Amino acid sequence: MLPGKFISLLLGLVFGILLLALSPIKALLVVVGAAVALTLIRFPLWGLLIFAVLATSIPYTTLELGVRTTISEAVLGLTWVGVFWQSFIGKTRGLILWRPTERALMWLMLFSAIPFIWGMVIIHAEGNGPVNWVRWLMNLSLLFIVPLLLRTDADRDKVVVALLLGNLAMLLLSIFMFLKTRNAMSMIQVLTDLKYAHPEAVKDIFSANYTRMASPWVHPNLTGGVLVLFIPLALFYGWTRSGWRRALGLAVAVLGCAGLLLSISRGAIVALALVLIWLTYKRVPNSGRIIGIGVAFGVALVMFYPPLQERLLTIFSSTNASTEIRFDEYARFPEAMSTYPLGIGFKIDPPVPGTNLLGISNLWLNFIYKVGIPGMLLFITVTLLWWREVRPLGQVRKVTADNALWLGCICGVMAALLTGIFDHYFSFTFVLIALFWLLMGMSLQQVRLRPSITAPVAAIAPKDNQP
Repeated sequence: MLPGKFISLLLGLVFGILLLALSPIKALLVVVGAAVALTLIRFPLWGLLIFAVLATSIPYTTLELGVRTTISEAVLGLTWVGVFWQSFIGKTRGLILWRPTERALMWLMLFSAIPFIWGMVIIHAEGNGPVNWVRWLMNLSLLFIVPLLLRTDADRDKVVVALLLGNLAMLLLSIFMFLKTRNAMSMIQVLTDLKYAHPEAVKDIFSANYTRMASPWVHPNLTGGVLVLFIPLALFYGWTRSGWRRALGLAVAVLGCAGLLLSISRGAIVALALVLIWLTYKRVPNSGRIIGIGVAFGVALVMFYPPLQERLLTIFSSTNASTEIRFDEYARFPEAMSTYPLGIGFKIDPPVPGTNLLGISNLWLNFIYKVGIPGMLLFITVTLLWWREVRPLGQVRKVTADNALWLGCICGVMAALLTGIFDHYFSFTFVLIALFWLLMGMSLQQVRLRPSITAPVAAIAPKDNQP
């Protein structure tokens, strides 16, 4: 029998069995899902593009695949299957370079096996440690997937567009729903329809912060974190492009700033402000003007939105409830360190049920909480090695299409790290950390493709500084 006829017969047999075992609609969904999965395995770049859209627009829409996971992570898993297949047939040979940053991240991933096993033994609480550990490793793996799939400028541009389109969809939905009702609770039904897990937890978060803009990222501080990650990329991308790409980038940058203020995430606002000051220090063209416009925009929004006024006035107040909680977390953190010297692993997130301990709202201390001091030191090593490779060696006096992606990515990663002073989300929050490591990988790739972009640029006439 010819191979084609055999395959047709086999597919017909499988489809017939599905029709007998399932309803026609479910059988059709299974067939369509299988076709999509096979397509993503064959063309893994498509998987990365779909992941970029889903992860930024509906990050925590879930599905059941034996275990519950997000759709975006399921797509990422299929993308890796496609990468492994391409590696098997020899299409990825020599694409990944094991330089210091990659080696340090691999050591962090390998070391995490120790606190994972330790946590499975000592933590007596309900949780799925193996699944959580694998998900965390897969989220970190975005750093490695960049050189394997983004082989041309066109590929990189497609990913940036996908990321910005997802952010635009998320911002339009979030801002529309919030302006419509001025109440975060209005987002609950939307997220329920999107198959978000733990609706009771979502309700608790929104009811406690109903004057802060809700979004598919659920917690307002998480929303602020993802916005500061992408606002710089959107700004520099739109700045240096033309046509609809320019409109897309600038729209995400402007709406992102509005969403950031409406989320009233103080840590994220401070982080973005510090990055803008750094850009001014580096003499990035128009950075001072951007700060001025941002301040004017922020003042206007504050004037017309009293909840933002109240929260900003308590930004460093010790009498503010969230600030008091953070002080308590820091005061009791040494006890958590002594109780769990190797961290609590991946079975659950802090705090451990049945103890009097608290969590910790700090990126680096949360690494200690989860994977111990060695894990935190390895993470610091990764970020320092990354910074040593991508940092500008002098002033950045010109923003062009060649360096916009590099500058946008490093500013986004810097802002994300700065939010770590106030929050822990960029340490172990699934999907969000995948986007963090994706931008880190893209910045490394840009420097390696164009080493000259980090070099000092001589001063030029102001007219050449304009986008």
